Amino acid sequence: MARIELHNVSVQFPVYNVNARSFKKNFLRLATGGSVMQDANQHVVVNALNNVSLTLQHGDRIGLIGHNGSGKSTLLRLLATIYEPSLGSMTVDGHISPMLDLMQGIESEFTGYENIVLRGTLLGLSKKEIHLQINEIAELTGLGDYLSMPIRTYSSGMMVRLAFAISASIKPDILLIDEIFGAGDADFMEKATAKMVDLLNSSSIVVLATHADDLIKEFCNKVLLMKNGQIKFFGDPLEGLKIYHTAK
Repeated sequence: MARIELHNVSVQFPVYNVNARSFKKNFLRLATGGSVMQDANQHVVVNALNNVSLTLQHGDRIGLIGHNGSGKSTLLRLLATIYEPSLGSMTVDGHISPMLDLMQGIESEFTGYENIVLRGTLLGLSKKEIHLQINEIAELTGLGDYLSMPIRTYSSGMMVRLAFAISASIKPDILLIDEIFGAGDADFMEKATAKMVDLLNSSSIVVLATHADDLIKEFCNKVLLMKNGQIKFFGDPLEGLKIYHTAK
């Protein structure tokens, strides 16, 4: 079964060619998250995640909340193995499907069908799996003959519909979602919502970053509240949401 374990994990981003004093004076007031510090070599670093320990297991549906810059996106990218821990250790058991940047791997000069094959491959699908699902993906997009045309002819909404349909074709153990989007007419949104619910129900572990309380109350059994790169609360959704809104 799927499982995620973080033990005293920190993620640090070094900032080069910046004087520490002027950086703290002029930039810190603009920073939206993490803490600014100096490492042992006197280099300025942004501590995006700080000493995070966490265990997620089969059946967990996590609502990830926190103000902008609290560390939510960094945590999602860490879980997706886009980032590696600067300190501490992380263990992930299970196939991960990160729905973080839907447009990653989309090529404007390729047709919709060609992009289904390309992005499907990047997401870990075999050629056989793509071939078996391509009609289902095409139907979900609702783009019809446009799938035979280059992406550069698409509107932004059409591109998102294609990218979502491809990403939603993955059958993950661990599903990571950064916000729920709205793109397209009512018919598409109804199909997309049904597909998303199916993914949420079929995944072993779900981590959903959202500002929508209703989604958390409907789908999540736990809330993970981040603040300044640290876990402020992890537990009951209603209690977590109350702490989050009280602190605003």
